[in-house]
Amino acid sequence: MEGIIFDIQRFSISDGPGIRTTVFLKGCSLKCIWCHNPESINSKKELQIVSHKCIGCGNCIAVCRNHGYEMIDEKKVYYKDRCQLCGECVSQCYSKSLQMSGKNMTVEEVMTEIRKDLTFYEDSNGGVTFSGGEPLLQSLFLKELLKKCQSEGIHTAVDTAGNVPFGSFMHIIDYTDLFLFDLKMMDREKHKKYTGAFNDLIHANLKKLVQLKKHVFIRIPVIPGINNSKEDMQKLIEFIKNLPIDLVELLPYHSLGGSKYESLAIPYELASLKTPTKEEMTEIGKWFKQANINVKVS
Repeated sequence: MEGIIFDIQRFSISDGPGIRTTVFLKGCSLKCIWCHNPESINSKKELQIVSHKCIGCGNCIAVCRNHGYEMIDEKKVYYKDRCQLCGECVSQCYSKSLQMSGKNMTVEEVMTEIRKDLTFYEDSNGGVTFSGGEPLLQSLFLKELLKKCQSEGIHTAVDTAGNVPFGSFMHIIDYTDLFLFDLKMMDREKHKKYTGAFNDLIHANLKKLVQLKKHVFIRIPVIPGINNSKEDMQKLIEFIKNLPIDLVELLPYHSLGGSKYESLAIPYELASLKTPTKEEMTEIGKWFKQANINVKVS
């Protein structure tokens, strides 16, 4: 069985307990305008072009059988509609200006990468986190990975936005030690506006998970001007405070993914948005603590 992976990140300390390997699966059922991994949204392979790295060697023009590149007025032009995503130009790009986002991998190929970090898991009580995108869009592939990890004694976490049929959760629920569950906001119309989907299914899935006594960390991205008001946060607090949740993590918005949007030729709507200050994040954390919610402010 194969899945499509767009990154494997080692030595992560922000995707669950201990030191972890985070495996990013491609494809997402939401389109959050603040997403810092825009290459995760499309479920298919994509070519990313990091223009400032290009040294003008012309290798990509020479090797492309579909004439996907041309040099016009000393400027390289890329024709996306001609591209077959064969990756030949990427293999010949010595400056790494061209990068392929997405790679088909078997369960065993992913496990080979995971096993390289076994010592770090053992020393830190860490493990593996499967993230995305939305990893549950590849639930059968994910299930086989989780089963393999479980059989080898590796702690598993799944980072999900929850916008999938609950049947997808049932595929993996017996093999997942921890769910990292993203919550954005309670207002369903506002949720639709900024993520592309209503939040009814997300909230229903979260309730079902905790009813099944699964360990859950809720993760809330704090986006200035979108969900960081006291009114928005109080609505989230009212929803969360009666759920048996292990931890709530508040994650400040950052713009580090901006260059990825440029490389994919996607408009970045929040380019001018500033990261919340430490003081602002601390204040929001206080609101959760006042409701006796175990909260961690990143």
